[in-house]
Amino acid sequence: TNEYNLALGERRAINAKEYMVNLGIDSARIRTVSYGEERPLFSGQNATDWSQNRRADFIVE
Repeated sequence: TNEYNLALGERRAINAKEYMVNLGIDSARIRTVSYGEERPLFSGQNATDWSQNRRADFIVE
């Protein structure tokens, strides 16, 4: 469901943020947003495209 995918994306984003904080980046400089399946980069219907859409995009301010 869309709710499940948003929650899964949020958990992944939080884990990525924690990783970056552990590297020494101030947590105040990092914000997370989960889009679930709303913004895919690849529109194919195969495992390769699906795996490439499981990603984290970073903007550090």
